[in-house]
Amino acid sequence: MNQNECFLTNVSVATVWKRPDSVRQVDKKAIKNPCDILGWLGDMSKDENIALCRENRLETQLLFGEEFLVEKIGDGWAYGYAIMQPSSKDSRGYPGYVPASQLIQKPSNWDNQPNWVIVKEDRVPLYDQKGEMITILSMGTSLPVIDEGDRYVNVLTPTSEIGYLDRKNIAFEKIMPFSGQTIIKIAERYLDLPYLWAGMSSYGFDCSGFSYSLYRMFGKRIPRDAHDQAITGEEVKLGEEKPGDLLFFAYEEGRGTIHHVGIYYGDGKMIHSPTPGKKIEVTELKGTIFERECCSIRRYLKESEVNAS
Repeated sequence: MNQNECFLTNVSVATVWKRPDSVRQVDKKAIKNPCDILGWLGDMSKDENIALCRENRLETQLLFGEEFLVEKIGDGWAYGYAIMQPSSKDSRGYPGYVPASQLIQKPSNWDNQPNWVIVKEDRVPLYDQKGEMITILSMGTSLPVIDEGDRYVNVLTPTSEIGYLDRKNIAFEKIMPFSGQTIIKIAERYLDLPYLWAGMSSYGFDCSGFSYSLYRMFGKRIPRDAHDQAITGEEVKLGEEKPGDLLFFAYEEGRGTIHHVGIYYGDGKMIHSPTPGKKIEVTELKGTIFERECCSIRRYLKESEVNAS
């Protein structure tokens, strides 16, 4: 593994850690290859899950085939940057540590494919040429297309192996219909999904990971964190928000540090991943602390996409 070179994630979901010593005994299933995200989440108690946030153990997550720029390697860990996740922490991307075993050198023809597909369902099997499952892909995973069949699309995988995805589970990136309403329809699928600090997959989201991932579905790359999302995009005046716009909340009744983001749902409500220990929900804004703390509204939709169904 060479330093200052881009590698690809070769597990379904790779967690990016604050430091190698951030990993606890209960986290071991998350750092293996193959990883067992469901097992990891299932093994954690509620308090252990909340501690991921309280003790600031995680940074973000990477999906299968996502690029990671490696700066240094040592003791089984790679430090670097999630280059597809813009961040004010570093111009190269979101920084942190990934188990080196969960990364693989990018195939030489990876960037030369003109067509890509994106996984549109929650958790989708990826098969090899023998019909055996390679891994389970999360919603939002994007892979280059090699060939198309009537039922399956052949995709290139990080190992250079050809994988097979059922057409019913994917969409071609360039023709995905996009509007504020389609964002809301996808967001609704995750109602009652437990919050996961740093979560970026259909196994669990944090608040800004939820908004980032919904926009990623349509090839829209926005910043990874709420405080960065709140200063990009188009500013929207209070009262002019539309479904799909992002609402930001700050301490000290909107005058302090930004701590949360939600997606405007319509009818004075938002859909969001609230906080550790809770689940994705639709929340009425009027008369709540959110109404008092709302400090910014941002739009990442084009005018034609705002009111489209």
